[in-house]
Amino acid sequence: MPNPAVPTKNAGIVEQLGRRYDAGFVTQIETDSFEPGLDEDVVRALSAKKQEPQWMTDWRLAAYRHWLTMPVPHWAKLNIAPIDLQAVSYYSAPKAKYASLDEVPQELLDTYD
Repeated sequence: MPNPAVPTKNAGIVEQLGRRYDAGFVTQIETDSFEPGLDEDVVRALSAKKQEPQWMTDWRLAAYRHWLTMPVPHWAKLNIAPIDLQAVSYYSAPKAKYASLDEVPQELLDTYD
C-alpha cells in the first residue's frame, strides 16, 4: 500500500529500500556490536572500545554536543522522511581477530572473491 507521506516521484526509491537484499554478499560472522541509539554514554563507550586518549573522548563529546544543536538538513527537490538516528548501531566489529589471511575462514574470504 502506498505511503501517502511519500510523493509518487519518490515511491519507487522507497519501494526499493524496503526490499530484501538479494545480491548475496552476506556472510554471517560473530560481531561485537553496540545496541542501537546514540547519547553521551555511547560516545564514551566507543572511545573506550577504541582505547582512545582522553582528549579524543573529549573531542568526540564536543562534536556530539554540537551535532545536537544542528538542524536536520532539508534536501532540495527531495522529500525524505526523517531518519531515526536512534535506530542505528554506532559500533560493530568482528569478534575474531586474525594475524594473517591464512587464519581467515574460507567462507569469509569467499565473500570478497
